[in-house]
This record gives sequence, C-alpha cells and structure tokens, in this order.
Amino acid sequence: MIRLDNLSKSFGDHRVLDAIDLTLAGGSVTALIGPSGSGKSTLLRCVNLLETPDEGSLAIGDARIDFRPQRRVTHAEVAAIRRHTGMVFQNFQLFAHLSVIENVMEGLVTVLKWDRARARERAAALLEKVGIAHKADAWPSTLSGGQQQRVAIARALAPSPQVLLCDEPTSALDPELSAEVVDVLRQLAQEGTTMLMATHDLRLAASIAHDAVFLKDGAIVEAGPSSALFSRPRDARTARFVSTLTQSSMIQ
Repeated sequence: MIRLDNLSKSFGDHRVLDAIDLTLAGGSVTALIGPSGSGKSTLLRCVNLLETPDEGSLAIGDARIDFRPQRRVTHAEVAAIRRHTGMVFQNFQLFAHLSVIENVMEGLVTVLKWDRARARERAAALLEKVGIAHKADAWPSTLSGGQQQRVAIARALAPSPQVLLCDEPTSALDPELSAEVVDVLRQLAQEGTTMLMATHDLRLAASIAHDAVFLKDGAIVEAGPSSALFSRPRDARTARFVSTLTQSSMIQ
C-alpha cells in the first residue's frame, strides 16, 4: 500500500503540490490526470524521492518518511523507499553504451549486488515478458520508441518493486507504438502490479486504471473510480478537462 498524507512541495514561491492526500491499495492502478503544470510528474518524483517534499508524509509498505522544513532526509530513508519503487520515464532514459539486456541488468548488479549470471537470467525473463527478448543484444539506438519503452519497463520491474511509477509512458510515441506499451501495461495490471501513472492518454487511463485522480494547480480536484470520473465527473473542472482528452482521442 502507498499512502500520502498532506504532501506538499514548492519550488521557490511556487507551490507545486498542495496538501496531497492519497491512498493506493496493493494491486491497484491509479491514473493521475490534469493539465500541464498541474503537479502530476512532480507527485511521481516525490513518491520516488527524485524530489523531496517539503511537508507531509510518505509511506510505502513498511517504509515511512515524515517531511518537515529544515529536516534533512537521510540516504537510508531514501534507499528504503526506492527499494519499493520502479520508475518508467517519458523519454526512456536507457544507457546508450549498454545493450538491451545489460540495461535491464544494470541496477541488479550495481545497486543490489547480484552476480551477473543471476541478473542476466532475471533480465532475460523480463524481456520475454514485455515481448522483446529477440532484441536482448541490440543497442538502444537501433530500437523503435515503443521497443525502448518496453525495455525501460523491464528495467523498472527488475528489482521486483511494490509499485511501478510511470511518467507519461506513451506521450513520446506515435499511436501505433503507443499501443505496444499499453498492451504491456495492461498485462501488468491484469497480473496485479500496483501502478501509479501520470498520463494525458485517456485511452491508457480508461482501459487500465481502476482509479483516477484529477489534479489542477497542485491540488486534487476529484478522485474516484476511473469509469465514473471519465463518464460522470462531479466537478465542472474535471468535466471540462476530460472533454478535451476525449476530443483529442477522437482526432487521433
């Protein structure tokens, strides 16, 4: 389970996240939606501690951190949270100098100190899972965007995280390549992988997410089952935003 209580983050005088309260059950898939600048990506980065919240608390499994001004988060606390999370970035962020299978192995070998044979076996199984085992020895530069994102998903899954964080996983892809990634994420959802994803892709959110959270100006406007939020939003601001996503999907 993931729990955020009163989580806030500012950059200078700009309050990017304002008292976020959010609970995710194990095995659930939650989509963060909202306009650009609403705080979706910052929220994901705070969960993975790529950004440090100013106030509030974060708990994932048995790891918990309370944030206060002037309190320094320790390396041990960061490591405890990150042991439970895997991150998939918008622009893949694969290591260009490593082969596909070495990209998936890297964290297991350098961070978790697995021996290379065990890491390679785990990486090979994950590449098979995301449908790209035949590219194990290829360089990332030779792959399509959809293939690179599938490698990135395999890499994020390598240490068996409790939650997979996805930051706009399809936004850098054209519709055909996006479908490859959606299929992989749908399979993971069906297998009970806990996911928190920021996305503008209504098809991704509606077809995979159990729950959706609409953010605007750093605050949660509305949250609930995705089917209800997309078809019968309670707040007028949510309705306006969902209608723009629907129109965009129809154009594509």
